[in-house]
Amino acid sequence: MKECKAWAMNGYLFFFIVLIMFIAGTILLIQTNFLGILLLIFGVILATGILVVQPNKAYAIIFFGSYLGTIREPGFWFTVPFSIRKSVSLRVRNFNSKMLKVNDTAGNPVEIAAVVVFKVVDTAKALFDVDKYEQFVEIQSETALRHVANRYPYDNYEHGGYSLRGNAEEVAMELAGELQQRLLLAGVEVTEARLTHLAYSTEIAGAMLQRQQANAILAARQIIVEGAVGMVQMAIERMEKDQVVHLDEERKAAMINNLLVTIVSERSAQPVVNTGSLY
Repeated sequence: MKECKAWAMNGYLFFFIVLIMFIAGTILLIQTNFLGILLLIFGVILATGILVVQPNKAYAIIFFGSYLGTIREPGFWFTVPFSIRKSVSLRVRNFNSKMLKVNDTAGNPVEIAAVVVFKVVDTAKALFDVDKYEQFVEIQSETALRHVANRYPYDNYEHGGYSLRGNAEEVAMELAGELQQRLLLAGVEVTEARLTHLAYSTEIAGAMLQRQQANAILAARQIIVEGAVGMVQMAIERMEKDQVVHLDEERKAAMINNLLVTIVSERSAQPVVNTGSLY
């Protein structure tokens, strides 16, 4: 099915025609004229073709099982009498998915949810190609969300690349693209798709929190050690350059050790003042 424009004419014109038929038919019927009955019957038939279309709403016209087209333009219209009119909202709508428990690419259970912004762009597909397109959007959204979540890890600790937590924009774009492909059959356009909830499942949340803390501590320590080595190297080179003191290899190693311990240690250094030897 593909949407097409239905035949429709100015409804105000036919409204006055129907009104005149009712008035004339009533007068003739009072005068016991058979023509009055015909005018009233014909007026009732024409009245069934009058249709009011609200803004951002469309009506699919069906006549004896055949799809005749869709009226999208808001206003007062006259269309095929005795036809069935199925209304479809053209407004932009939100769908909040349920919180799903899925496994990421590493097999870790993850809780995830998303919001999908969509609208109907083809009324014929939405009404006739799928059964209840709102439910179709709901089911396909959850299916696409599961599929995208299975492609990426929750967080990428060891290697580069995309992750659900670290690349929310890219994941949202991929989710919207995959969802659009799934919803083409229903005549629905996906405007936006965003993750609204992302967390480890409760059974592994504590262990993963400890892992995150350990990785953060390790990364911080690595930065501290790299900075400490650079500072010690700069201090030794400066003392040798300015000839402040001459250090042999053994004393240089001892000074490097003391400086590294002082800089890297989490506690404040306790200086020991050497006042000389008794002998």
